[in-house]
Amino acid sequence: MLSDAVSGRRYGAYVLEEGESFSVTFVHSVNKSPVTEVYEEIDGDIYVTTCIYSTLGAGVATTLEEGQSYTINEQGQWVLTGVDTKIDPLVYIVGTVSDHVLEIGDEQISLRDLCGRNTKVHFEVRRCLFHQ
Repeated sequence: MLSDAVSGRRYGAYVLEEGESFSVTFVHSVNKSPVTEVYEEIDGDIYVTTCIYSTLGAGVATTLEEGQSYTINEQGQWVLTGVDTKIDPLVYIVGTVSDHVLEIGDEQISLRDLCGRNTKVHFEVRRCLFHQ
């Protein structure tokens, strides 16, 4: 579920299938290149598992911690895996210069269009017994 972190206003709810991840892509405000952060739900909590960088440098992880590794994908991007860090709460401030794009499965959602620029968007995972 996405909601305004200040007012609590609900923006939308999306189905995350068991074992499915979601990501948020944005242009980093310091190094001005695209970043994708990949998240998974684990036991009701949100964990960042992978970060994908177009360039390394200011504002992105350049030092590996235990269990982490870098690879380069087919697009020439740096892929940091093994992050596995609980994020509580997961909040993004939607960009004023460039957008933040939520991707779940094949769906891409512009957070700027959905929530508006400069909005603090809170991500929350909720269990649903059934969905259509």
